[in-house]
Parts: sequence; C-alpha cells; structure tokens
Amino acid sequence: MKIKAFFAIAGSLFFIGAANRQPKVVSVLEILDVDSGVREVVREFNHLIEAPNWMPDGKWLVFNSEGKLYRLSLEKPRAKPVLINTRFATTCNSDHAVSADGKYIALSNIPAGNHGSHVYTVPCEGGVPHLVVEICPAYVHGISPDNKFLAYCADRADNYDVYVCPFAGGKEVRLTTAAGRDDAPEYSPDGKHIWFNSARRGLMQIWRMNADGSEQTQMTADSTRNSWFPHVSPDGKQVIFIAYDQGISKPSEHLANKEVELRMMPAAGGEPLTLVQLFGGQGTINVNSWSPDSRRVAFVSYRLK
Repeated sequence: MKIKAFFAIAGSLFFIGAANRQPKVVSVLEILDVDSGVREVVREFNHLIEAPNWMPDGKWLVFNSEGKLYRLSLEKPRAKPVLINTRFATTCNSDHAVSADGKYIALSNIPAGNHGSHVYTVPCEGGVPHLVVEICPAYVHGISPDNKFLAYCADRADNYDVYVCPFAGGKEVRLTTAAGRDDAPEYSPDGKHIWFNSARRGLMQIWRMNADGSEQTQMTADSTRNSWFPHVSPDGKQVIFIAYDQGISKPSEHLANKEVELRMMPAAGGEPLTLVQLFGGQGTINVNSWSPDSRRVAFVSYRLK
C-alpha cells in the first residue's frame, strides 16, 4: 500500500507516494533585462524546476529540481544540466544561496524521517555537505559577503523569525521577535544590511535591518499585495521581489501557480515598479538570481500541462 503523506516546507511541497496529485507544469527558465523589460527564454523543461541562482562568474545558473541541485551553462543552455553531487542531501528545497566568491552553496535539506530542513554548506562543485544548523526547521537564504555568517528563517517558538549563525556552525542568534512571520533574510552586497519580508503589520511587506538586527525598517507599504523574497543587485542599487495580490494569497503564503508580479525598487527606498506579470509564484524567484553586472535577473515562469 502506498503511503499518502506530505511535508509542507517553507520552500516547497514534497509529496511521498502522492506525487501525481501535484499539478504538472512546464517550467520556463527566463532572463529579464530590468532596464528594457525584454524577456529572453533560456530553456523550457517538461518538469518542475525552481529558484535559479546566477553564479558570480556569470557563466552558470544553479536551480533545484526533484530534491537535487543542478547547474546549467548559459553558454550552452541546450546541454544537459549538470548534477551537483550533494551526496546524501537529495531532498533539497528551493531555499539555497551561493557565496559571493562562488565557492560555496548553502542549502536546505530534509533528512529522512524529518518534518523540516536542516542547513548545510557544500562546495559549488559538489562534495559532502557540512551540517551547519541542526535544529529544524531552518531554511537558508543568505551568506554574508565575507563568508562568516549564514542568514536563515526558522521556527523555534511557533513563529518563523530571522536567525544568523557562523558559517562553519555554532550558536544561532535570533534577530527578529515581532509577531507575524519573518522570512527570506538576505545580506546586502556590502554586508551592512539584511533584507527580509515580514507580516508583522498585516500584509507581507519588504523590510531591511542592520546585519546585527538593529534598525528594522519597513521598506514597502503596499495595501493590496503580499511581497516576498527581496534580492539586492550586486551593485547594491536595486531590489527585486515577487508580489501576490492579497486576494490570492494569505500573508504567510507564497503559493505556486498563481498570477504574480516581479517588482523592483531602489535599495535606498522608494516606490516599487512592476517589471513583469507572469504565471508562477513558488519557485519563480525564491533566491537571488541577479546577474553579476546587475542588469539582468533569471526567473522561472510556468505553464500547466
């Protein structure tokens, strides 16, 4: 008899014995020129892929699919994606980050029998994952530019908050304590700030704080949208994020297969602009996917089969 169970995870839904219940999709990996608004299709996949990272050398995109991480050559996008051998970490979700020097990937993986992910680091070329955050659930989103700290969201007291810990592992420090979900923490390129999204005042909004957790500042004040996953451009000037109309998602949700928007705002603050409207959501832009020159962003849109 097949087991019909599922784990709800911050990054994805993993189904056991009931995969046929998931909507079947075509994943369209795209690149957006943020100045011109031109969208370029890199490749279509006849299965689910999520969360592209743009590698710092500009030559590769990293994405997750079916619990594993892959890299795709931008010079030869029709070539077979290369599996990143993460050994036992084969139930990774769409919460991962690439270090600024291109040497490491921090990933969120669900060990067998667990109901939430631990955080690991692994060399970008693959290798044995190093366990950094053992207490679960924890979902990594950021690596400090100097490779000294990881930023992640975690549920420790019936609420998701932002935490940091040393890159090699050690005592975690809780940075947010407000009621309402705080999620998706990511360092600015200069390491001075952590950007995140928070529902502490109702709808999910984009926030910024100093890297030590001080001066937590609301950066968007949208009365109609829930906004997720702020990503700062490498030059530190712009922030792109995804937004859901409040009629299709609760503040705590970043759902798949919805009509969503990619929006951009100045990192110094200001009114966001909608760059793209698309069918997507979960998996579209969960991780920082800016090109090294800060001119383009990689993302995934979807079509239902």
